[in-house]
Amino acid sequence: MQPQQPDDDPATVLAGYRPPSQLVQDKEIDRIDEHCRAFIELSPFATLATADADGWPDVSPRGGAPGFVRVLDEHRLALPDRQGNNRVDGLRNVAANPRAALLFFVPGVEETLRVYGTATLVGPDALGLDLTEFGRAPLSVLVLQVRRAYVQCAKSVMRSRLWDPAARVERSALAPFGRVLRDHCQLATPMPADDVIRAELAEEL
Repeated sequence: MQPQQPDDDPATVLAGYRPPSQLVQDKEIDRIDEHCRAFIELSPFATLATADADGWPDVSPRGGAPGFVRVLDEHRLALPDRQGNNRVDGLRNVAANPRAALLFFVPGVEETLRVYGTATLVGPDALGLDLTEFGRAPLSVLVLQVRRAYVQCAKSVMRSRLWDPAARVERSALAPFGRVLRDHCQLATPMPADDVIRAELAEEL
């Protein structure tokens, strides 16, 4: 094993960053205030970050109608789990390691919202709420006890041009999803055409 070079030392690399401003530090709060609530109620998409008992991370996309994540009160969020691929990696992680985070996006808004806390998994009727969406009740509900929340500045979304129509990528730039599945799974037979796959997915929303 070769000795670590000075520019490979994490402490040396991190020392190259200037300290965060006081404003950046002070914007972190320990609850869901009116501004966080408004953001969540407009958000149709979020990513859920979890880690297993050994610390291996997982991040998964979650989506629904705007406000699909419910604000129960200043310190609790409810994320219904919808029909998916049944891997439930994130939910298994929460059962072993309750630390979790959500990153919320609102189409057209360049800021994002980050929320951290500890999560528990409950049954679909545990909260006494009607969580039906697309005609289906959730299979479970993740309840996040909020520890930290803050609005992230717009720089990353501005750089990515995420909401810029001129930056849209045509689906044809990538291989059809069916071909990707066939290659990744080493299937001998072709998968259905993408429009057939999408139609089947739409029936399971």
